[in-house]
Amino acid sequence: MSTVLLGTAALAVVFAANPDRIDSPNGYMTFSRAFTKPQTQAASHSAALPLFLLAGGLVVRLVLAQFTFLNPDEVLHYLLSAEPSLALAYKASLTTAHPPLLIVFLHYWRWLGHSEFVLRLPSVLAGTAFCWIVFLWLRRATDRTTALIGLALLSFSPSLISLSAENRQYSLLMFFCGLSLCFLERAIEENSPGMMLLTSLSLYLALLTHYSSFIFALMLGIYALVRVRRSKAQARVVVAWIVGQLGALGLCAFLYVGHISGLKSRGLPGEIADTWLRASIFHSGQDHVATFCVRNTVRLFRYFFSHGTVGVVGLVLFVLGIVSLLRNRISPQDLRYPTSRQMALLLGLPFLITFSAALAGLYPYGGTRHDALLAGFAMAGVSIGLIRLKVSKKWLTPTAVTGALLICNLFPSPTPPFILPKNQNRKLMNEATKFLRGSAPQGSVFFTDYQGALVLSYYLCPGRLVPFLQPQQSFLKSDCGAYQVVTFTGTIWSFDAALFPNTLREMQQTYGLSDAMVWLFQAGWINENEDKWVAELKQCGCHEPRNFGPNILICQM
Repeated sequence: MSTVLLGTAALAVVFAANPDRIDSPNGYMTFSRAFTKPQTQAASHSAALPLFLLAGGLVVRLVLAQFTFLNPDEVLHYLLSAEPSLALAYKASLTTAHPPLLIVFLHYWRWLGHSEFVLRLPSVLAGTAFCWIVFLWLRRATDRTTALIGLALLSFSPSLISLSAENRQYSLLMFFCGLSLCFLERAIEENSPGMMLLTSLSLYLALLTHYSSFIFALMLGIYALVRVRRSKAQARVVVAWIVGQLGALGLCAFLYVGHISGLKSRGLPGEIADTWLRASIFHSGQDHVATFCVRNTVRLFRYFFSHGTVGVVGLVLFVLGIVSLLRNRISPQDLRYPTSRQMALLLGLPFLITFSAALAGLYPYGGTRHDALLAGFAMAGVSIGLIRLKVSKKWLTPTAVTGALLICNLFPSPTPPFILPKNQNRKLMNEATKFLRGSAPQGSVFFTDYQGALVLSYYLCPGRLVPFLQPQQSFLKSDCGAYQVVTFTGTIWSFDAALFPNTLREMQQTYGLSDAMVWLFQAGWINENEDKWVAELKQCGCHEPRNFGPNILICQM
């Protein structure tokens, strides 16, 4: 992560050397000035800074994508896409809690290769492009310094770096949502039905990528309604917007009938809400609304910054930014441009909608990647709040941003479950699979949970070991070259430490196995209370567990 250090250090140096801001009289630029007016000479001298920050963020993501092994979720997405035909890949995608776009895209993308780097490259590019889109939007909406701070925060946020270097939906989701918002602003500013059409097309792609886009679609619809009404847009632009909204409603209905209803009938949302996302869903009778709001908002900002203290500071700055926008009563004379209060609505409404969905038990709100969509709005608000402080020494702001990013990257403490990059090094996985091949005699049985079976499917075995749908039986036995794998499917993802002795005993009785033949394999998000888990394993005969980092465990029972 040396690029992080270099990039953030350079941020402080260049900001301190070029502290100029391009402000409108009320402290916020109209959306057109940044593109139509020449910048000051000092600003032009540092024109390369945004590209440098963007390049630094891109390099960090590329390095992480190249040198870390796939986590179980990433492997699952690859296996879903590796079906023989597009129809089968689409059908397989319906077994997951996500829309089908990424799986369909990977079905063709994997023809270029299926290494970790190749599978993650689209996410890396989309995540980097999202940072640039937010920068351009902030530069048009506020001023250059605010936009640079936003670009730095997004480019070097540990959680966003991690998501952008994973074979998952979140980077594509943020990219499409960012495009949709930018096209909307241009459609209203330029009175362009074509831009409004692009707004809708980008929104459709977001809806087909991840279901948190439903929150974005609702927010964008409310924001667009306010903007279109005030701007007195031409009739053809309004018609294009209405047609686009009807198309989005139709697509949401299609996804609900064709996918979401099936997930609900299987009880998957309830299982998720009662397991690893329990803390992010409001439980009536157990949680208090105010406590839930404060606690989970703090957890959310801790997730964005991967650090508790910096996250709290970021939350305070975000609130300050929203308040400063609400207090600014000066509106641009040109009705096509948003007012400060409209910007406050844009930044705050996604949080309010997500929080309301959590209260209704419909969607998680808190320190989880499922709320990654809120990161762009959060960092924009933090940037505005930081600038509104109006410190006397202009070098203090870039120094504070640099210091905060250094702390977040050098001493990360994200909300669990997580795997630190150093513990996800590909060398650890290579050593683990080499150890298995060299230590376990042919005919041995690898006993694993669902996430471990996914990892073995990619790194050790010639094919997929488990079905995509949760099977009725508690154990599945599969061939893995010269070995066999027994997967415990009685829980949704991993072993239950309290039930493990009975689980092991039942497995051995089912297949008539002796301890000498059984090797335990775990990889991914291993039990958070690791000491108790290892003690439990030793009680079950795992006397010499071998750890390849904290997130890979092997032992002979």
